[in-house]
Amino acid sequence: MSSTIANRSSRSLIVISSAFVLLWVIVASFPFLWTLWGSFKVQGDFFSKADWTQALTGTRTLIETGGTFTGKGYEGAWVQEEFWRAAINTFIIVFFTVIISLTFGTLGGYALARSGHNYSFWLLMIALVFRAMPHITLVSGYLLPFFEWNLWGHIPTAIIVLVAINQPFTLWMLHSFFLNIPKDLDESAKVDGCNQFQAFRHVIIPVMWPGVITTGLFSFLLAYNDFSVTSMLLSEENRTMVPAIYGFLGSTQEEGNVMFAVASVVSATAPLFVLVMFFQRQIVSGLTAGAVKG
Repeated sequence: MSSTIANRSSRSLIVISSAFVLLWVIVASFPFLWTLWGSFKVQGDFFSKADWTQALTGTRTLIETGGTFTGKGYEGAWVQEEFWRAAINTFIIVFFTVIISLTFGTLGGYALARSGHNYSFWLLMIALVFRAMPHITLVSGYLLPFFEWNLWGHIPTAIIVLVAINQPFTLWMLHSFFLNIPKDLDESAKVDGCNQFQAFRHVIIPVMWPGVITTGLFSFLLAYNDFSVTSMLLSEENRTMVPAIYGFLGSTQEEGNVMFAVASVVSATAPLFVLVMFFQRQIVSGLTAGAVKG
C-alpha cells in the first residue's frame, strides 16, 4: 500500500515538474520566436497598433510584397546597410578578447591557486573591486590616452578595454576551478619528470578543460553583447552588431528602419543558441565541477 502511494506521489511530482519546465520553456522562448516570426513581416504588421493579429496574418505584408512573408528586413540589413561588416568586427573582437582573457586567466588563476602567500588573496580582492565597477567608469579612464595617441575608433582599442573588464571575472572563475584540482596531480607530474609549466599544460589543463570552456563562454557573451564599450570606443565603420542594431532604430532627428533592427536581432541571437547547444555538455560539466571539491 505504501509503495503504491509512493509511486503515485512520484508520478505526480514528475508531471508537475514537467509541466513547470514546459511552461518555463514556452515563456522563455516566446520573445525570440515572436521576433523571429515578425522579422519576416513589414513594419505595418509587426508593429500594428490597430490590430495585433496582423503580425500573424501578414495583411500589410501581403499588400506591400505580394506574400505573407518577406525577407526584405534581412536584405535591407545585411545587403543595403552592410550589417555583415558589423558581424565580422564583432567576431574579431570576441575571438581576441576570449583568447587573451583565457590565456592570462588560466596562467594567473593557476599561479594564485598554487601560491601559498597571502598576496594572492589581496590580488583577488583587487580584481573583484575592478569587476564590480561600472563599465563606463573604466571606459572613461581609457578615453584620454586613446585620443592623445590617436587610437580611438580602432578595433584593438575595444579589445584592450574588454579584456581589462573581463579579466577579473576569468581570474576568479578559473582560480576556483584550479582550487578544486588536487595538488597531488602536480606533484605526480613532477615525479614523472615534468617541470611546473609542463605539469600545468599536460596534466592540469586537460582535467579542467570543461571549466575553461565554461569561462570562455561567459567571456564570449560579455564581449558579444557589449554595448557601452564598443559604442564609445569604435568609429562607425568599425562598430559591432549591438551598436549597429541600435543605429537601425534611428533617433528623434532621424528616422530609422525598425525591421532592419528586428532582422538583425534575430541574426545576432541565432549564433548564441548554436553555441550553447554545441557546448552544453562542457558547460554543465564545468559549472558542476566548480562547485565540487576534488
